[in-house]
Amino acid sequence: MATPAPDDFRNHIAVAKAALSATASVTATMMVVRSVVQSFLPRELRGFLFSGIRGFLSRFSNEMTMVIDEYDGINPNELFQAAQVFLPAKQFPSMRRVRVSKPVKEDDLTLAMDQNQVLVDTFAGIKLKWVFASREVGSGNHGLNSPASREVQFFELTFHKKHEEVVRKSYLPFIVSQARSMKQEKKTLKLYTVSFDCGYGDTWSPVNLDHPATFETLAMDLELKKKLIDDLERFVARKDYYRRVGKVWKRGYLLYGPPGTGKSSLVAAMANHLKFDIYDLELSGLQGDADLRSLLINTGNQSILVVEDIDCIVKLQDRMSETQVAGASATSTVSFQENQVTLSGFLNFIDGLWSSCGDERIIVFTTNHKERLDSALLRPGRMDLHIPMSYCTPCGFRLLAFNYLGIDHHELFIRIESLLEKARVTPAEVAEQLLKNNEPEVALRDMVTFLVDHKREENEEAI
Repeated sequence: MATPAPDDFRNHIAVAKAALSATASVTATMMVVRSVVQSFLPRELRGFLFSGIRGFLSRFSNEMTMVIDEYDGINPNELFQAAQVFLPAKQFPSMRRVRVSKPVKEDDLTLAMDQNQVLVDTFAGIKLKWVFASREVGSGNHGLNSPASREVQFFELTFHKKHEEVVRKSYLPFIVSQARSMKQEKKTLKLYTVSFDCGYGDTWSPVNLDHPATFETLAMDLELKKKLIDDLERFVARKDYYRRVGKVWKRGYLLYGPPGTGKSSLVAAMANHLKFDIYDLELSGLQGDADLRSLLINTGNQSILVVEDIDCIVKLQDRMSETQVAGASATSTVSFQENQVTLSGFLNFIDGLWSSCGDERIIVFTTNHKERLDSALLRPGRMDLHIPMSYCTPCGFRLLAFNYLGIDHHELFIRIESLLEKARVTPAEVAEQLLKNNEPEVALRDMVTFLVDHKREENEEAI
């Protein structure tokens, strides 16, 4: 093999130097242009420019780009939300900028990709490039109070075309699954209440749910508690079963019993156990069935919808409607009914077509008077499991004594438990007595006095 001549070798070196110089010059120019663009152009225009450049260059490559928008019509895009959770946690060197925040009452920082940042991921040996961007679009609503345009956020996922099937059938479902697990691990539960002053899409106003109730601290019958826990865990594990039998993935519970028996604490314990948010639905402020449907559409999955004192709301309004029909003109009757949630509208809300707008939801109804409820509300599919919330039992007292006083036995326990079987006191009343003194001996003696006096009052009222 002939040895290259010195002149040829020098020519090769010169060509290589020129190529490297040109590459460095182009790279430097691109960096300067990028810096100028980011410094002087508005964020919206930057996003449009970078997106256009990426679209132009993609025409000359074997790459494929999937666009994952923030919304699918009016509904949130679950894949977009999953990518928001999954990608920042990767922390790859390719991601140069991240947005960092710390929600109130939360310990962990929240990370998010910044606009036009690139993150490179790998899956099954495939290289995948993510870009987070946004664009301005017309609102499509020309009302007096609607803005002329709004910002739409999206992800662009780019990869070689030959990997399209793997990405679609394996990678994207993997991201959704991983994001769900990550959200559950660090989820801060929310309590949502109806916000009547907000516009469409913002009908629920959230606050952090810091209720400490758990099934371990709940003073209720042990067998009933186990039955409820088993039912909840069976429900959340049966997604495929519900779909196979053609039922909406939801469950209804009726909590009934006197005030102070722990119905609200039980709802909080259910939420803490499942890591589900709570939506507290106040029916009395709604103008009609249309408002009820709007609220249902805007509740999230993996949530507990609570309707308290259902006997005081639906049946009362139904009776009022019948009275109004009997004593008023047709015009006034129509006007009245339009401003009420009807029983038929409520039934359609909990098990009709509108109830299918979401998955993995629990609806909890509470009442102090089960006997007042319309039989149409009580059937399975609407209220699947009826849970009696009774007065404090000896078992419940022992749990409360351990929670509040830190003791699991005392010579006064037998006396107190005997009185509890005769005196009707709620767990809330027992807890209030135990809170009055930190000294177990004093607190228990006061409890005996309280129960004796309470039983004497009951006897006097019965005379």
